[in-house]
Amino acid sequence: MFRVPKVLDKLFDNNQRDVNTIIRTVVQPVNALEEEMKGVEDLAGAFMQLRRRVQEGGETLDDVMVPAFALIREAGRRSVGKRHYDVQLIGGTALHQGRIAEMRTGEGKTLVATLALALNALEGKGCHLVTVNDYLAKVGMEEMSLLYRTLGLTVGLVTRDMQPHQRQAAYQADITYITNSELGFDYLRDNMAQSKDSLVLRADHPLHYAIVDEVDSILIDEARTPLIISGAAEKATDQYYVMSKLIRRLQKGEPAEPGVREDPTGDYVIEEKGKQVHLTEQGIDKIERLLGLDDLYSPQNMDKAHMIQQAIRAAELYHREKDYIVNAEGEVIIIDEFTGRSMPGRRYGEGLHQAIEAKEGVKIENENQTLATVTYQNFFRLYDKFAGMTGTAKTEEKEFLDIYGSDVLVIPTNRGIQRIDLNDLVYRTRNGKYDAVVREVQEIHATGRPILIGTASITTSEEMSAKLQQAGIQHAVLNAKFEAQEASIIAQAGRSGTVTIATNMAGRGTDIMLGGNDEFMIGEALEQNFGVSRYAPEAEAFIKAVSRGSDNVYELGAQIPGVTRDFVAQAVQLHADTLADREKVKELGGLHIIGTERHESRRIDNQLRGRAGRQGDPGSSRFYLSFDDDLMRLFANERITAMMDRVGFDDSEAIEAKMVTGAIEKAQSRVEDRNFGIRKQLLEFDNVMSSQRETIYAQRREVLLGEDEEVELSVEGMVGDHLELLLDEFAPPEQAPEEWDLEGLRASVLDAIPQLEHFDFEGLRSVSPEELDTRLIAAAADALDARKEELSPTMMNSLSRYVMLQVVDQHWKEHLYNMDVLRQGIGLRGYGQRDPFTEYKFEATNMFNEMIDGLKGNVTQQVFRMQFG
Repeated sequence: MFRVPKVLDKLFDNNQRDVNTIIRTVVQPVNALEEEMKGVEDLAGAFMQLRRRVQEGGETLDDVMVPAFALIREAGRRSVGKRHYDVQLIGGTALHQGRIAEMRTGEGKTLVATLALALNALEGKGCHLVTVNDYLAKVGMEEMSLLYRTLGLTVGLVTRDMQPHQRQAAYQADITYITNSELGFDYLRDNMAQSKDSLVLRADHPLHYAIVDEVDSILIDEARTPLIISGAAEKATDQYYVMSKLIRRLQKGEPAEPGVREDPTGDYVIEEKGKQVHLTEQGIDKIERLLGLDDLYSPQNMDKAHMIQQAIRAAELYHREKDYIVNAEGEVIIIDEFTGRSMPGRRYGEGLHQAIEAKEGVKIENENQTLATVTYQNFFRLYDKFAGMTGTAKTEEKEFLDIYGSDVLVIPTNRGIQRIDLNDLVYRTRNGKYDAVVREVQEIHATGRPILIGTASITTSEEMSAKLQQAGIQHAVLNAKFEAQEASIIAQAGRSGTVTIATNMAGRGTDIMLGGNDEFMIGEALEQNFGVSRYAPEAEAFIKAVSRGSDNVYELGAQIPGVTRDFVAQAVQLHADTLADREKVKELGGLHIIGTERHESRRIDNQLRGRAGRQGDPGSSRFYLSFDDDLMRLFANERITAMMDRVGFDDSEAIEAKMVTGAIEKAQSRVEDRNFGIRKQLLEFDNVMSSQRETIYAQRREVLLGEDEEVELSVEGMVGDHLELLLDEFAPPEQAPEEWDLEGLRASVLDAIPQLEHFDFEGLRSVSPEELDTRLIAAAADALDARKEELSPTMMNSLSRYVMLQVVDQHWKEHLYNMDVLRQGIGLRGYGQRDPFTEYKFEATNMFNEMIDGLKGNVTQQVFRMQFG
């Protein structure tokens, strides 16, 4: 077989080429400035000068990156005692470029992020550091806040229990630490806000730049589950049944007809051509009496008026076996008017489907309603620029490129990796595998080496724990219930004689240091014994002094309230013991990793392995498998187990071969491809919704933040669009004027704009097609001006904003519900030899257009009809 020579392999290694470019253009120039920066007394002043060059001088971030990185490195050295390594400068550059930086565990991603965050903060538009949980967000912010403050930057933190005003302040900071879920929900809640003051994200640049920590976890593992804000439907289901019964007491009348009757009769009239319903004054009075209302069209009764009209439409204009059927499960299924086929998954919008369900007496599936939703995939693509960092991303580079347009740059380690990755051991049964794991733990534990056992589930953790207990081996078990406690345990998992069991994600974000983490332990002791936060300035200075062996530890300890000399002495001794234990563990071979099974993703296995061998430490890893494991069943078959039986393998014997490991990785690759396909399909469907969501949210934001004149123009535009739709329906240009249904036009227009009661609709027959809409829209504009004078400009503007926000929200919520139902049932179209995704796009587009048309009509009606008591 032909092999590519190593020289050519390096030549075509784009990753190494990019690293070399960064070394030449960034790292070396930054290093050249290091001595100069040590002489800068006012780092904040120098950094703010760079900010002025960017914001006022027209320079780009790339123009100032080298001096900025040099200042940030010096700030790190002075404030937190950490000088950025050259490889960390490479990582910071990759993050600034909007790439995914793959950095091994222990390489200091928390410090690396400060480079790109501080640099991008120069634009003054806000930067976000996104983590997987509140604990890591809090630790990251507190650990690096002193560095940011040294540069004159502000830093904020958003956690789950914060109030809106606290969130607003945190987002206004130059740099904000936050979890992915809180950030996503804040975005959704902002797009449901009823006033500018209730926005928590920045109004001008809400999503400017973000670094996503553990980016593979957030953008891949969690990408299958969208963020959803749900709530009880504003229209309670019993109200549909009430309205369905109420309309039986109303009388259908005849529309007004010139020469026959000036006014419509009855309580309501119907317009079959457009499938519309118009309440008469008599009908409005009767409904108000029956429901005990003062004004059917007041703000608080807006929904009731809409529901009554939909109930009448359901009763008079939509017929069973013609427009819809009711299947055996009691579901109302629409019939396609062109093909006669049922359309499962499709629902009528604006509450009409629910009205039909009430009419038929079947269950209305609308007790809960999606109020807002977005996938992480589409959410993070809203940022002007975002980057990510993790220990394992290269295996998912194709997905990052396809979905996010971000490639992966593997950052070299500061020191060479010394970890030994042993071949997998495969056993016949799960019990045989567990027994072998216990034997290895006993053997290695006897030497004093620390051991980390990784499991793929909580159940496996509990089974493993029970077996270790039976063997008399003390150990700690990690779970996700107590994040702070979890970090504390994993931080000490490198001490000699320690055995720790952890599930897949447990402890990510906290290094396992050989010999233990003395800084963490001293900080815990300060908090527990004296109630002093480890991140308080005096506590940080004391902890750093102890870890560096400084002479002034007693002096610094005395500055902390309550701290005694005995405590300082204990801290100094703990540091000495940690250093001694670190050397002992290194001599023993470092941390040993045991995987109790392979995960379906190679990335998760690599995360576990990466726990050993940080910063050039020694270490080792081995995975134990059995033919009972889920993954093994993907490629193993009965012939393999039969072969093991023939050879005479029992539960205590294992297969160890590179061929087996290779086969397992192929199986993992197949599963990864399948999962990628699932996520990609989810994104394709959500992309349809995403474009609609962006349209609605942009319109909402214009209403919320726009000037009075802009809101006024929006209302005028909606009124005009609604009238044009009515003209197209009742007076289409392709028909002769004598064929126009001007009575239908009059009824529909007056239903929305009763102020046009004296408009000469009949006179429209004599005008040119060009003047047709101009004349009607001009009359509506005059009516708007009169409405403004009636209410006052200020009140009119408040009314317009209120109506537009309420109507947009109501229609959007109903649209989300209908889209959910469509998505669930669209797969059935495949049985009719139609592509479900194509059908979904077609149906979704039609539903959205119908929603927008209905929205404009509803806004027009409410602006002209709404009364204030």
